[in-house]
Amino acid sequence: MIPVASGVRVWLATGHTDMRKGFPSLSLQVQEVLKRNPLSGHLFVFRGRRGDLIKVIWHDGQGACLFTKRLERGRFLWPSRADGTVSITPAQLGYLLEGIDWRNPQRTWRPTSVG
Repeated sequence: MIPVASGVRVWLATGHTDMRKGFPSLSLQVQEVLKRNPLSGHLFVFRGRRGDLIKVIWHDGQGACLFTKRLERGRFLWPSRADGTVSITPAQLGYLLEGIDWRNPQRTWRPTSVG
């Protein structure tokens, strides 16, 4: 998991992104489309057209990091392009990376009795 410090925000780039892009191209997209500073220490998340691949860029103060995750089954839930720029919490990012609906996570099991 990415070590997320307090005060760090997670930004989702709505719509889909060409997953052939690396850090320089994604950083440019952060500046021009999201109107944010890619060197700010915030996390910026991009999703591919098929929905099973995401890339996260993050500048940790020493250098740029590019994380990639592909789901073997299913797709990452993503806001539509009409939603504009979307900010989520680090906890919601954890759900997103696990393929769980980050908008409304549900417990799947709750104990009914002790012992």
